[in-house]
Amino acid sequence: MLIVLSGLPATGKTTLARSLAHRTGAVHLRVDTIEQAVLRSGVLAPPLGPVGYAVAYALAEEHLRQGLTVIAESVNPLAVTRTAWREVAVRAGARCLEAETVCSDPVEHRRRAEHRTVDVPGLELPDWTAITTREYEPWDREHLVLDTAGRPVEDCAAELYAAVTRAV
Repeated sequence: MLIVLSGLPATGKTTLARSLAHRTGAVHLRVDTIEQAVLRSGVLAPPLGPVGYAVAYALAEEHLRQGLTVIAESVNPLAVTRTAWREVAVRAGARCLEAETVCSDPVEHRRRAEHRTVDVPGLELPDWTAITTREYEPWDREHLVLDTAGRPVEDCAAELYAAVTRAV
C-alpha cells in the first residue's frame, strides 16, 4: 500500500509518518530528506523544482513492487503531484490512501512553525509568512483529512492507523 501524507509545513506530517512507520514497519520516504541529499551532493543548486518528487516517486514504486508498504511524506501542494503519487500506486499494483494533515488553529500552527527544530541537516525551515503564502491547491477528490489542532499526537496517529487498517 502507498500512503501519501500531505499538508502544509508544521501540521504534523513528519511526526505522524514516523509514528505510522514505526507501528507498521512501512518505508518512510520524506521528500525534504531526498532534496537535502541532492543539494549536499553539489550537483544541483536550489531551487530543485520537481527533482525531489521524481526521486521519491521512483523509490516508492520500487519499494511497492517489492511488496513493501510506503509512506510518502511531502507538502504535495499541487494536484499534479497528488495525481503522480496515485499513478505510482497504479503502476505498482498497490492500493493508495491519501491523507492530508491540517492544523485548523492558526495560533497553534504558527507556534509550531516558529518553534520547531531542524531534523534534516541543511534544511531551511519556512517561516510563518512562507507557510501562509505558499501555493497550495485545494483537493479535488476524496481523501482523509487529519486535523492535528489541539490533539495529542497519539490520537492523530491512531486515527491514521485506523484508516490504513480499513483501507487494507
